[in-house]
Amino acid sequence: MALEQNSILSHDEINHKIKRIAYQIYECNVDEKEVILAGIESNGYILAKKLKTALKKISNIEPLLCKVIIDKKNPLSEIKTSITPNDYTNKSIVLIDDVLNSGTTLVYGVKHFLNVPLKQFKTAVLVNRNHKKYPVKADFKGISLSTSLHEHIEIKLTGKVFEAVLK
Repeated sequence: MALEQNSILSHDEINHKIKRIAYQIYECNVDEKEVILAGIESNGYILAKKLKTALKKISNIEPLLCKVIIDKKNPLSEIKTSITPNDYTNKSIVLIDDVLNSGTTLVYGVKHFLNVPLKQFKTAVLVNRNHKKYPVKADFKGISLSTSLHEHIEIKLTGKVFEAVLK
């Protein structure tokens, strides 16, 4: 039996959501000179790069990209970032991932950044699935979906056509 695939977000809708999230980040950081966009490796980091481009078009804020490397199968293992704690101490951070499912990846990502004082900490996701087992929320989200636990969301942010599908 083949898995049924339903499109959740088209290429244009994803671009619209990215632009809207960039405006929300700007509104929350209007007085900042710099904001750290910390993207969780793979799709979260790709989304962070797209948000950086959108944010530069609409504001004078300098977005600094940070790649966050988390072993999603073993989130208690060491988390690595492409910038040092000195680079984000007393700064505003937005932790970014493509999908918020159980909240495990985001909550361990948040924990990593709390080892230094921060000015502000927010989270952003393209799709919020509402299956949280941890008390973490997306401050900025493209879309919220109530799905079954058996369904899977796949997001494609590379190539010429972006897409989010429910499988």
